[in-house]
Amino acid sequence: MKIQPVKGTRDFYPPDMARRNWIIDGWKKVSVRNGFEEYDGPIFEYLKMFQIKSGDEIVDQLFSLKDRGGRDLALRPEITPTLARMVNQQINSLPKPIKWFSVPRLFRAERPQKGRLREFFQWNIDIIGVDDVLADAEVILTTLDYLEDVGLTPDDIVVKISSRKMLAAVLNEIGIPAESLEFLYSILDKRNRLPANAFEEMLIELLEDSEMVRKVQVFMELENIQQIEGMFGRLEEFDEIVNLMHYLNRMGIGDYYRFDPSIVRGLAYYTGIVFEIYDKASELRAVAAGGRYDNLLKDFGGPPIPATGMGMGDCVLEILLREKGLLEVQLSKRGLDFFVAYVPSIMAFEDEHKSTPFEVAARFARILRKNDRNVDLSYKFTSLAKQLKQASEKNAEKCIIIGEEFKENNLVVKDMATGEQELVNIEEFLSKLKS
Repeated sequence: MKIQPVKGTRDFYPPDMARRNWIIDGWKKVSVRNGFEEYDGPIFEYLKMFQIKSGDEIVDQLFSLKDRGGRDLALRPEITPTLARMVNQQINSLPKPIKWFSVPRLFRAERPQKGRLREFFQWNIDIIGVDDVLADAEVILTTLDYLEDVGLTPDDIVVKISSRKMLAAVLNEIGIPAESLEFLYSILDKRNRLPANAFEEMLIELLEDSEMVRKVQVFMELENIQQIEGMFGRLEEFDEIVNLMHYLNRMGIGDYYRFDPSIVRGLAYYTGIVFEIYDKASELRAVAAGGRYDNLLKDFGGPPIPATGMGMGDCVLEILLREKGLLEVQLSKRGLDFFVAYVPSIMAFEDEHKSTPFEVAARFARILRKNDRNVDLSYKFTSLAKQLKQASEKNAEKCIIIGEEFKENNLVVKDMATGEQELVNIEEFLSKLKS
């Protein structure tokens, strides 16, 4: 019986692994250059930890299990609760601000669909200990730093920004009681994924007031702060979103963002700035999303401390890069530095070991590898033409050919792109290689 991979998971053959590593290596490089330090945690945690952050409904959305002691555990669907637990454990000794990043493998027990699988990789960056919207701007800046690195521009993506503080203030002005906000947030978060009549029906069922429903719908369509002020007056809760836009403009990324009051982020733990990044045509799920969560560490038993962060999954990102023609262009640059070939008609070299051509090639390949070059060679005693074909298939930059010239302490070096080749002295070649 041929066994298939579990639905919603992926096999990573070498070309797939190259794509995965290129994405993850880019995440790590950008994180470090923006001042973030890497961390990680266990792949499974106590189930209760995820319930604290996301509520009991999260149980149906993750893979849970009992260990031999009867304890309820879960494969991590996200890393933020682990971050909160780890920071709380050493909160008094960690220097502030805490700027950490992670690239965890995550698991969610849901129906696989385009851009959403049961297991995936996610880039997380978080800044803890800064009670200023400048930290939120820095998170967005770092995210865009990576997306620019891989070739995306304001013509390709848009950062939609909003504020939970602003949203709560507006809903309060409309007359919606505070105890209804958590349920309303989850409805508003579904707005762009529901037919207009279905969205309206959910609002009517919750609010039971047609005028409130009308005002909520009008508010969700507004395009700037001035329009909101014209409808509700100037509220102090607008200040943080105004300040964020100021910082983003000064940072030189003003072309990327757009104010959008319909960005809510359904989870109740968000407390301030929220944002989502989409392809410009909005044909895919969010490429990345995040926001401020000032209460999470306190919810996990720690002190009240401000925090903000972002998560970007590899699935939607890879789809977008492929559609833009950016993925294979980057990967086509990767290959071997050298392929070591040999002329099989030369049966032995005149040394004390009577080495075969393959043995000489293998020994020379080791020298190149010790000099930190990517090198391969043929394991079959085959023709030089077939070895050159193999070098081409492996995308080698150059092919070193060991033949009769080797006895004179020389090599033939062939440029695989141009086809040109030259005879070089071995000592000179290695000296140049080391320098």
